[in-house]
Amino acid sequence: MTAPMELQVLGHLTLLRDKVVMPMISSRKTRSLLAYLAITDQAHPREHLCEVFFDNTSDPRGALRWSLSRIRNMIDTDAASHLIVDKDTVQLDLRHISLDLGFVHDVNDDPAPAPADLIKCAEMLTHRPLTHLHLPRSEDFDDWLSRENETLQDLRGQIVQKIAAAPSVSDAEALRWLRSWVRQDPKSRVASQALWQRLIDLQYLDEADEVALAFQSKTGSRRGLEQPQPLDQKIGFCETQDGVRIALASVGAGPALVKAANWLNHLERDWQSPIWAETFQALSKQNTLVRYDERGNGLSDWDVPEISFSAFVDDLETVVDELQLDRFPLLGMSQGCAVSIAYAVRHPHRVSSLILIGGYAAGWRVGMTPEEIEQREAVLTLTRHGWGTSNPAYRHIFSQTFMPDADADRLAWFDEFQRKTTSPENAVRFQEAFGDIDVRHLLGQVKAPTLVLHAKGDQRIPLAHGQALADAIPNATMVALDSRNHIILGDEPAWQVCMDEIQSFLRRHSNI
Repeated sequence: MTAPMELQVLGHLTLLRDKVVMPMISSRKTRSLLAYLAITDQAHPREHLCEVFFDNTSDPRGALRWSLSRIRNMIDTDAASHLIVDKDTVQLDLRHISLDLGFVHDVNDDPAPAPADLIKCAEMLTHRPLTHLHLPRSEDFDDWLSRENETLQDLRGQIVQKIAAAPSVSDAEALRWLRSWVRQDPKSRVASQALWQRLIDLQYLDEADEVALAFQSKTGSRRGLEQPQPLDQKIGFCETQDGVRIALASVGAGPALVKAANWLNHLERDWQSPIWAETFQALSKQNTLVRYDERGNGLSDWDVPEISFSAFVDDLETVVDELQLDRFPLLGMSQGCAVSIAYAVRHPHRVSSLILIGGYAAGWRVGMTPEEIEQREAVLTLTRHGWGTSNPAYRHIFSQTFMPDADADRLAWFDEFQRKTTSPENAVRFQEAFGDIDVRHLLGQVKAPTLVLHAKGDQRIPLAHGQALADAIPNATMVALDSRNHIILGDEPAWQVCMDEIQSFLRRHSNI
């Protein structure tokens, strides 16, 4: 029978056999390789491991073989081999190895976890649990290590929230862990919000004020920690000329502000989402915000005869006609900017002003290099085969480029949101249609006053695309936002700048 083994990767790397601590490998690089194999829990090509760990050695393959032999000597027993190695791949077999990180994930996934287990997990994740594995001059590994640490810190936040919500946990114990969470992650709005709300509930008002002020000081945020109650939106449906049912929603009071659809929408899911909620609520304070799910996603029909740029413009036209809007400001985001431009040129007397965020005039097939086009084609292949699976890796390609600075919770939400919002087939059709967009010939024909907003470090659509829009549209105003995110998030300073610029622009052009 295989001897029970435990591997602890949180804190100092430790191997136990029958509860006895075994001697650990002296080589830091070999210890890091062992932890990497355990945490990732998958087969890795030998070439990949050579690049990550031994790229700066004279004989990467020989160095890998040496490290694997040391790992095998330590973890293999007479009864079983826990290291699976063939000529191409390497994997750690965890079926008979108890991993401490596995325990943490099991507790977090448990629908009714024991408070004692939650507290144990929070203690295991205290501080930055993997920093002892840092490898000088191994950038690929340290990049992975940094991302993994961020994921674990977000996981700790989820566990602390469950501790605080457990009925059997005292207020004092809940506050202890909430305060610890804020100390560990002082710039997290979620952490400060959770502590602030608990203090308010307990009438510890002075400390609640201190938490709010500290958060604003550390993040530069101009917003407080209060959570505004979302307005109720009204959802309806209309039908296009080719028989596609389009879902539309309106919310707020005041003059209409129409938002063109973008990748991807769902009127119910994104209204109170951690990605869009704050933006939509801010835009509906002074205006009646009109949104819709374009064909192929969200609450609109998915089984549609055509997904194309011209169809996107027709969908917007159908929504505006259904609501009988005579004149209104039009807001576009990402590819919704090109749709908005085409509509504004087609209906110059209806669009009073134009707001373009993170936009572009030419799609990836039109405006990219052959190398970039090849990369996009590869993503299409991945989408066809992986979009509908439970593995978020394929959809994560989009999440990471849309929001490189988002926390793990929001990235995970967006991964799942995309899967539920459209089919694999339509995800490919959308990307194909985006590649063929070209409204460069229309830019000089835009008559409406135009505001162009674009993140300086946008990882999805580079700033140059937004600048090109502002340069070609007559009398357009360009504002570069200090962010790397294609989707500007509500807890970054650039978001408030973006909202202020929009409201100021709308006020200036309200009578046009």
